Amino acid sequence: MVAERKIIDHVSGWMTVYDDGFVDRTWTGPPQFKFISDPVPPHHHFIDGVATHDLLIDPESKLRVRVYLPKVPETAKLPILLHFHGGGFCISEADWFMYYNIYTRVARESGAIVVSTYLPLAPEHRLPAAIDDGYSTLLWLRDLASNKKFEPLLSSKADFTRVILIGDSSGGMIVHQVAKKAAGETLQPLKLVGAIPIHPGFARSTRSKSEMEKPQTPMLTLDMLDKFLKMGLPEGSTKDHPISCPMSESLQGLDLPPYLLCLAEDDLVVDRQMEFYDWMKKAGKKIELLINHGVAHSFILNKIAIDMDPNTSHQTHKLIEAIAKFVANH
Repeated sequence: MVAERKIIDHVSGWMTVYDDGFVDRTWTGPPQFKFISDPVPPHHHFIDGVATHDLLIDPESKLRVRVYLPKVPETAKLPILLHFHGGGFCISEADWFMYYNIYTRVARESGAIVVSTYLPLAPEHRLPAAIDDGYSTLLWLRDLASNKKFEPLLSSKADFTRVILIGDSSGGMIVHQVAKKAAGETLQPLKLVGAIPIHPGFARSTRSKSEMEKPQTPMLTLDMLDKFLKMGLPEGSTKDHPISCPMSESLQGLDLPPYLLCLAEDDLVVDRQMEFYDWMKKAGKKIELLINHGVAHSFILNKIAIDMDPNTSHQTHKLIEAIAKFVANH
């Protein structure tokens, strides 16, 4: 007789973990929200000025990326935004509608090619797996820049001297880790000229004031924060680990690119994000700050709120505008 599989953990609508190691990521929350996690197939023709492609960039490791290509004059060379998706290291994929909805806009309005890595998910693949795959994608871009590899979509269209890292939530945490790894490597002829962490999920073992007082939303609850970090961080780690709490490390000698740190006023973890900003400033690193008011964690991924709430719509436009300006200036 086969023993019945038992649930050992559950994260509010997003995932269920069983005692045999199986992870079910079927959406079980309110049905009206399911569409934001539906995959969007790639379309090689332009829709609203953007075409999308999925590429296998490493057959051995099966590392894949989604590419958002804006329609521009044939002769134009476009900067690259290397994107790392969020999801607490445990859920979501680069082709989910929530990312498609925003990053088609980012590609179109910033005039940049967005390359989004399909990241490995925890708890099956704990950190640093997602960081390693994000960094491997950057090295793949370096190989394209030096003509060691060729990819028609990028080799003739991309300006590899203008590569910027971008990521939301846990992806924003990966942005900083990849920037750190890149600081000790020779990337030429590629140039890493910027980094844009959006609502990075920084935390400490102790609760911050904002965690205690800010509203919980479907995009981030305290339960999600605690469980995703417990499942995502290396076995036995606490939230004080340098991935979730980079402020515990020294920045001395690290040649980091300029940062645009994007925060939401009502984010549960905004206090730790501000701590990160102050820590970077104190270390003499170049960092700009954008604060969106009256919105919470990952508000840009909630299409329902963008469509229904004028302030969410306005703040989304403001954030994309800031990204486009940062790209233009770097």
